[in-house]
Order: sequence, then structure tokens, then C-alpha cells
Amino acid sequence: MQEWLHIVDRWFWLGMGAIGFAVLFNVPKRTLLTIFLLGAFGGTLKFVVIGAGGGIILGSFFGAVLVGFASIVAAHQRHTPPFVLAIPAVIPMVPGAFAYRAMLGVIHLTEKINHDTFLKLLEETVDNGLKAFFVLAALSLGVSAPMLISRRESAKNLVVRIKRDELKSK
Repeated sequence: MQEWLHIVDRWFWLGMGAIGFAVLFNVPKRTLLTIFLLGAFGGTLKFVVIGAGGGIILGSFFGAVLVGFASIVAAHQRHTPPFVLAIPAVIPMVPGAFAYRAMLGVIHLTEKINHDTFLKLLEETVDNGLKAFFVLAALSLGVSAPMLISRRESAKNLVVRIKRDELKSK
């Protein structure tokens, strides 16, 4: 029972974080409930994957993919671009703690410390920095890939105008 309360609590606060960024970005009021739900469900999926042993990078990717696909569906209902819904919903999944620890590590590396401490601190700093980078990459790929896949216009229908003179010279 207590585990379910923890999940519902986290679900609520993930949604509230998404709402906070949505208000900061001045999105239309009619989209706030949708952004709340996208942020709550996407973030919850992230934590479920992490709890199942998938790791933070994979969890962030799956949460962002869920937000990406759901925002496409919701965009048609709310008559707004999908990115207006998706971006505020994934911002609460950004790994601020890893980026913060990486920057603190870089600052501490400038101090005079012994060789063993320097190597340990360097390892932790690089680890935190790489985690932050790959989580951000997973979030951006997870949100944008569904929108690129589901474009209305196929790449086959795109017209590329080439001058006939350029073709003859090749």
C-alpha cells in the first residue's frame, strides 16, 4: 500500500513540475491538463523502468518516447503543435543532479589534492557528466523521434528542385 502511495505522490509531483514549466513557457490554458498528464505518465514510466533495472538512460528514453507519441495524439485534440505539449512534460526528467555534481567535480579538480583523490574525483566527475549527457540525448531523441516518424508528408513526396544545367554537367 505504501509503495502505491509513493508512486501516486511521485506521479502528482512530476505532473506539477510539467505544469510549472508550461506556465513558465506561457502555453495556452487549454493544454495544461494534457501537459500535466503527459509529464506525470512519462516520468512515472521512467521511474518504473529504473525500478525494473533498466537504468536512468533507458528509463528517460522510454518516458520521453511515451510523451512524444502521446503528445502527437493529444495535439490533434487540443489543436496545438505537439512540441508545445511535449517539451514542458519532459523537462522534469532532465538530470539536474548529475549535471550539478559534474560541475562541482570540475571545480574541485582545480584544487591541489593528492593523486589518488584526484583520480577518484575525476572518475566521479566524468561519470556524472556522461550520465547527464546521455540522459539529455535520450530525452531529446525520445521526444523528437516520434514526431519525425509520424510526419504528415512522406519523404517520397518532397520535391527537390535541381536545375537541368547542373544535371548535365555531372
